[in-house]
Amino acid sequence: MKQLHHAFIGSAKKFGSKTAFIDRNTGRNLTYWKALRGALILSGEFRKFEDKYIGVMLPTSAGCALSIIAALMSGKAPVMINYSTGAHGNTLYARNKCGFKTVVTSRKLLQKIDCPAVEGMVFIEDIMRKISTLEKIRAALISLLPAKALMKMTHAGSGDDVSVILFTSGSEKEPKAVQLTHGNILSNLKAASDLFGFTCDDRMLACLPYFHVFGLTVALWLPLYHGMTIITYANPLDYKAVSSIIREERPTMTASTPSFLSGYLRKSLHGDFESLKYVVCGADKCPEALRKGYLEKHGIVLYEGYGTTETSPVISVNAPSGNRPGSAGRAMPGVEVRIENFETGKECPVNEEGKIMVRGGLVMKGYFNDPEETSMRISNGWYDTGDAGYLDEDGYLWHTGRLKRFVKIGGEMVSLAKTEDVLQRLLPQGAECCVVGIPDQAKGAKIIAAVSENIDENMALEKMSAELPNIALPKKFVVIEPLPKLGSGKIDFRSVEKSAAEMV
Repeated sequence: MKQLHHAFIGSAKKFGSKTAFIDRNTGRNLTYWKALRGALILSGEFRKFEDKYIGVMLPTSAGCALSIIAALMSGKAPVMINYSTGAHGNTLYARNKCGFKTVVTSRKLLQKIDCPAVEGMVFIEDIMRKISTLEKIRAALISLLPAKALMKMTHAGSGDDVSVILFTSGSEKEPKAVQLTHGNILSNLKAASDLFGFTCDDRMLACLPYFHVFGLTVALWLPLYHGMTIITYANPLDYKAVSSIIREERPTMTASTPSFLSGYLRKSLHGDFESLKYVVCGADKCPEALRKGYLEKHGIVLYEGYGTTETSPVISVNAPSGNRPGSAGRAMPGVEVRIENFETGKECPVNEEGKIMVRGGLVMKGYFNDPEETSMRISNGWYDTGDAGYLDEDGYLWHTGRLKRFVKIGGEMVSLAKTEDVLQRLLPQGAECCVVGIPDQAKGAKIIAAVSENIDENMALEKMSAELPNIALPKKFVVIEPLPKLGSGKIDFRSVEKSAAEMV
């Protein structure tokens, strides 16, 4: 199958009476039959909208999932809007960037996040309330058709069609609008399935937001592709509730970020996570203390991976067949990774740090309406991740940081991520840090360490000096509680940098 919504139709026809969604936000369960009927009803409503794109601003839920599927069925591409950090501004930014009017959202969500309505917003509650009995009967009858007939009745295009527009995190500069095709995401699903051997018997806990590529691919399309049951919960920060949901609903797999996983570790009880076979940690580097904590408390191995929004997202991942803790794993099946010298562009030998380049079916179609930026990042099929790293002798990728998270001090390039990694290991469990560079007239830049709680600075510097040169040590520590986060759980570097500069 070349399109994601057709893959969903195939699963719905195959697993009709099986539970597709356990929605812990609403307390409602949906079978694959009901999910198919709901998507068909919504697609009929979405066809009435004029624009090629539809904004979707909904929390992680069955309703959000069906809205995404329905948009594709109606021949439109969903533009996913981050509601966790400045929903009003993000809505206006997305609309201006991509040139659409309609945003599907929820009155309940707007009330909860205190976001004023924007012209063009339509509310999922209103859409569902206005659906007539005749429309429901019609959708029920259509859903009985064979899968091939349903695929012909819904939008039929190519794998190169845009399936979603997602925005980069904006942790370092203004978000870019990333166009991912059906083929991009399907290539990632197939590669992950080959590597892990997922089946329809697995159950996915979905807590990550669907406006984040990690959540969209791994916690929505992957389980639908296989006909799994998805357990949705909209608040990944509700650590205690998430731990209880895992104990009660018994998912076999989940994917999350180090920040969220750290919270679940603190709030969970022994035995809560015994059903989990696979826990994939991504979007940020996994601290060694977190890996150790899950293994000691729950007997769970965290499989760390690496990816970007532009690569749908997973580039490499550790798996049961090959796990090297601390690395980002081996490249996914069908994915090429090349390490290039920062200055010459030539391929680096084993264990030499350089720029991480990626090629394969996972690489985005491009940035929306921005051919210049696209051409700067993609050349001859190779995508420049903007990250630094190296490949070891066994093909494991070691991610050493964002190129923009290097600072030049006295003519030397210093990795902020390396300093951050060393400091993180010295902090108490649950504490966080973010190392930034701010301008310095004498040496070009100076390193500031922002921590989420007070620490013994002299002791920290003494221990850090055993692993780092003096030039890479923080010149000052500042306490920022809590460290600002993006909706994905990543630390917001731009905000930390601004706050740190004001505090020193």
